[in-house]
Amino acid sequence: MLESLNNLLPQTQCGQCSFNGCRPYAEAIIAGEADINQCPPSGDAGIARIAAFLNVPSKPLNSQFGEHKPKSVAVIDEAQCIGCVKCIAVCPVDAIVGAAKWMHTVITAECTGCELCVAPCPIDCITLQSLENPDFAPTNLHAKQRYEARNKRKEMEMIEKTERLRQQKARLLAVH
Repeated sequence: MLESLNNLLPQTQCGQCSFNGCRPYAEAIIAGEADINQCPPSGDAGIARIAAFLNVPSKPLNSQFGEHKPKSVAVIDEAQCIGCVKCIAVCPVDAIVGAAKWMHTVITAECTGCELCVAPCPIDCITLQSLENPDFAPTNLHAKQRYEARNKRKEMEMIEKTERLRQQKARLLAVH
């Protein structure tokens, strides 16, 4: 049931619902800790799908969590980008590419429009643009797969870092 409910959510991982991603929001709905109308990216149509799935009455989006907006993507003004990598670090679906001190760009076909990259940009060179054709937005399933792949990559990076530090500590202790 959890996975089916999670799959109904937009997988933007934006946190507007007050949870750290779509799956935690789905878990909270099932646990009775969140209402079905806290997801602005879902809009009323998405809320209606959730209500039908749970066999409960639908209700309008709770405006406390934001407003439903047309599908959009982040756009970086590449001429102004200073390559600080703050946007890359927060993108939940790895839709931003670039390197430190080099210009960054958004892979439009991968961007969920979550807006998480906008606030950390120190020079305000990231804006959101409505998609002229919302069919070009990534599907929920595709966005979910990218989010899960990013999480696995981050987990592996943490394991590798921990192992490197353990080995470094062992070498230092062996010297003394």
